[in-house]
Amino acid sequence: MTSGLALAERPMNVDDAGTLDLGGAKVEFGWSKDDRTKGLEAAVGYGPIENVEVELAGGWARDDDADPEQTFKAVGFAVKWVPLQQETGLSAGLKFEYGREKATDDAGLDETATGKAVIALVQWTLGSGQLLHLNLSREWVEVDDDTEAENGWGLGTAYPLSDQLFLVAEAFGSQHGAPDKAVGVRYEIQEGLKLSGEIGRGNDRSFANLGIAWEF
Repeated sequence: MTSGLALAERPMNVDDAGTLDLGGAKVEFGWSKDDRTKGLEAAVGYGPIENVEVELAGGWARDDDADPEQTFKAVGFAVKWVPLQQETGLSAGLKFEYGREKATDDAGLDETATGKAVIALVQWTLGSGQLLHLNLSREWVEVDDDTEAENGWGLGTAYPLSDQLFLVAEAFGSQHGAPDKAVGVRYEIQEGLKLSGEIGRGNDRSFANLGIAWEF
């Protein structure tokens, strides 16, 4: 999304075709770095009805390399609907995302970008516990009354190294751009409490994120 918020299960950008249980909730906090821009993120999610998950997210970031220094504030909202969910085999659904990001600096910059996206979510779960993810998206971004549309894609996997530890890898990008690629880990300290981290590179810059998530 334009907001730069991670509205997928940490630490990945490619989302899974799964939802919180009915009445389930989650809280997430994270740190991220994209080239010279570093920031903090927070999100909450809830399962209001079967096979549906809603999420609210917010973030703050700063680009120290810009002259003058730039600050970014973002908010985002997502609804995920996954009517087909299976422990093994195919799961599939749709997701809608909306985000707003405001960029400011000491020289008078005051620019707001608004983005909307519809994402098709496909997942294949192997008997070993490995997850394979496919995302196909259409995104609309508006800046200063100028709207652009772009198709996007993402491929990812989460491979179990143990009952608690998963190795994750992904590649994602837009129709007319080079892909970003990343690898990371997700570790479940105890039931519902997970630590995660990821590093990646693409489009002549590096990026990374660290986070913690609690599902209950």
